[in-house]
Amino acid sequence: MPTSLYDLSVANYRQTVAAISGCLDKGLAFCTSGSVDPGEMVECRLASDMLPLRFQIVSVAHHSLGAIEGVKAGVFSPPGKIEALDYRGLQQLLADTADGLARLSREEVDGLAGRDVVFQFRDRRLPFTAEGFLLSFSLPNFYFHATTAYDILRTKGVPLGKRDFLGQLRMKS
Repeated sequence: MPTSLYDLSVANYRQTVAAISGCLDKGLAFCTSGSVDPGEMVECRLASDMLPLRFQIVSVAHHSLGAIEGVKAGVFSPPGKIEALDYRGLQQLLADTADGLARLSREEVDGLAGRDVVFQFRDRRLPFTAEGFLLSFSLPNFYFHATTAYDILRTKGVPLGKRDFLGQLRMKS
């Protein structure tokens, strides 16, 4: 059986969204143990010129469920004004993203193959096929922001390991 667009995109999104949700859960437990204020954690950055944890989590949602929605619409743009979500709001955003991804059917996503999609940022328009967009733009951005969120939590002392980042593996049954 050939690998489908769903397998290459949504299955990976679901695995990593769940993993990063688990990392946020561990982060909140760490915060409530008295180590760090959750509000402070939301605004943490790895470097002064990088965006905070809040942006990283919003981007995980945007480059997963938002990417599929963009392919359906034929256009994908960076997120607009980002709501100032608190820690629990970020957790809810990932829960909503996981729910939205779970509602996508294999047939629906595989049916997007070959469609045109444009990445639009201000006056710039980059044309893609659905496969090219998801595999060369969306997934790399998704993993970049998921990794950065993980790294911010680790840097603040949250006890996370590689297994936390990997999440539930899709092993042969």
